[in-house]
Amino acid sequence: MSEPELTYEEAREQLVAVVAQLESGQVPLSESMALWERGEKLAARCQAWLDGARATVDAARQARPES
Repeated sequence: MSEPELTYEEAREQLVAVVAQLESGQVPLSESMALWERGEKLAARCQAWLDGARATVDAARQARPES
């Protein structure tokens, strides 16, 4: 599944797994570079979800009537 198709939870779970692999120190350099790139894409996807959620909340706050 590509990054744009992942839910926030799926992307975050995969990102945690990538970080764990990188932190283990048991991955060859070439694989580490590929994991790093994958992690960057997953982190960007998570950030996009969070930015969208923030925009939705901000829009809802602006749309509500003043008290």
